[in-house]
Amino acid sequence: MALIVSLFFGFVPMFFFAAFVYWLDRYEKEPKILLWATFFWGVVIAAGGAFIINTAFGLGIYVFTGSENAAEIGTTSIVAPIVEEALKGLAVLIVFFMFRKEFDSVLDGIIYGGIAALGFAATENTLYIFRNGYQEGGWGGLFLLAFIRVIIVGWQHPFYTAFTGIGLAVSRTNRNLIIKLIAPLIGFGMAVTTHAFHNTFGGLIGGLGGLAAGTFVDWIGWTFMFGFIIWMISNERNIVKRHLHSEMIAGLISQSQYQKALSPWTVTTAGFSGKTSARFYQVCGELSHKKEQIEKHGDESGNMAILDLLRKELALLAPQVK
Repeated sequence: MALIVSLFFGFVPMFFFAAFVYWLDRYEKEPKILLWATFFWGVVIAAGGAFIINTAFGLGIYVFTGSENAAEIGTTSIVAPIVEEALKGLAVLIVFFMFRKEFDSVLDGIIYGGIAALGFAATENTLYIFRNGYQEGGWGGLFLLAFIRVIIVGWQHPFYTAFTGIGLAVSRTNRNLIIKLIAPLIGFGMAVTTHAFHNTFGGLIGGLGGLAAGTFVDWIGWTFMFGFIIWMISNERNIVKRHLHSEMIAGLISQSQYQKALSPWTVTTAGFSGKTSARFYQVCGELSHKKEQIEKHGDESGNMAILDLLRKELALLAPQVK
């Protein structure tokens, strides 16, 4: 029963967190199947691989130093941040290389990084809640650790891995060769640094004071990241506004449809009006971002042909949407 409860608190909140991350992607939704695959990577590959590698390095440090304290600090502050961010970031890197057409904005990088990290967190939280919570403190320990892992530090892993996604997205959307090469390294470096800082900072103070101080610093970082995400959503709205305007002028969509396509409320509620309406506004976003891709990368992998198909689909859907 304790394991089932641990699985519940490990996975269910992360599903809700992932749904919120998906909701933030207002104007050009990423394919659900790709997001599920990214989440699954975090659950199995990243979390499983990190457990094995972290454990192996911890044992190695202990054998080399003969100190449990050195093994704990070395694994927590150095090994785990590098290993975990590398394995989570690998999912984003795969999307970056294999599904480049779906990776066309900084917000996309944050979305994929966050979803992979939430999958990782689901497995890690389950382990901590059961092993460190229930097995060490019974049901009281389980519920206390569930509260800490979900409410207090629930967004820690998406926050770290978002930097890897941002770095890859900056590389993807920039033509400067130096920036294309350096941005992913800086993004990954930020992911590892913030992760290592979190793992080390609270431990240096210790006790409830360390938890409170660490939580305060964490939430400041998360607040800044959320503000950055809002800015990126606004930037995506400007992309839609700029590129969809010419489609309105050409008569492909009406002025009313154009104005609604710019509204976050319309994008949020379009599904309630039926699949046709939801698809129409999704195509508006995809077409706008495809035009942005063409501006930056030209006819990469048949961008012009995809744009023509999106225009044809929009022409079919537009008369059916008020």
